[in-house]
Amino acid sequence: MQQIAVIGAGTMGNGIAHVFAQNGFKVNLIDVSAPALEKALQTIDKNLERQLTKGTITEEIRQQTLQQITTCTDIPNGVRSADLVVEAATENTDLKLKIFRELDQHAPAGAILATNTSSISITKIAAVTQRPDKVIGMHFMNPVPVMKLVEIINGYATDKAVTAVIVALSEQLGKVPCVVNDYPGFVANRILMPMINEAIYTLYEGVAGVAEIDTVMKLGMAHPMGPLQLADFIGLDVCLSIMRVLQDGFGNPKYAPCPLLVNMVTAGYLGAKTGEGFYKYEKGSKELVVSGRFSS
Repeated sequence: MQQIAVIGAGTMGNGIAHVFAQNGFKVNLIDVSAPALEKALQTIDKNLERQLTKGTITEEIRQQTLQQITTCTDIPNGVRSADLVVEAATENTDLKLKIFRELDQHAPAGAILATNTSSISITKIAAVTQRPDKVIGMHFMNPVPVMKLVEIINGYATDKAVTAVIVALSEQLGKVPCVVNDYPGFVANRILMPMINEAIYTLYEGVAGVAEIDTVMKLGMAHPMGPLQLADFIGLDVCLSIMRVLQDGFGNPKYAPCPLLVNMVTAGYLGAKTGEGFYKYEKGSKELVVSGRFSS
């Protein structure tokens, strides 16, 4: 496997492209937006510079990584020689189904089609293709160049040989693969999102403030980041979307999103990417400024 196509030039897409390219794969990064592609290349270069400064890579590796990446603004041309396609578009079911129909039509017959979805059914995505046995979940963690885990999700029809290829490939990238089955939220978000939702309920019900909730989880449970700050980094809209996937998938009221989360997303307070969620952030960065509207 040599040629990788990555769909989507956002945070996850550029991180996935970075990791594959750094490990010697040729990568075609695909996005309908040319400015998004340019921004992605700048982000990859900046992250490589950070690695260089820390001494984890050499200047030669930095240059080679950048040379391994090409860009494209349309799927048909971008995937026609791909051995593996990794879709990392927005976490929207209709969009992903549309992309996979197109991928199935234009990618080589033997190509594996993977999705970086954090919660949407692999089986549902695979069902719109003529190759459900070659569709799999490849859920990287953010930031991709740093985080070791890849949650590999088997759809109902995923071939075991395909799973074995993706496990071996993840190890080749220096990642730790963890194979799970296709049920709402998989493992990572089935456990993480209800915890975040419960933290929001704890704030909503006046049990404690934002800083107190996050401090308890950081110092008491050894979490590197509190659940409310983590929610801001993930994006409150993404958190809400995943909670609704869990609620719809299981039909259990315990997965109902907190009304405060719903209100914040409706109002456009989505976390670090909009400058404010449970905390406020410096414009264009995830640097914390003040506690935000929930501070006393």
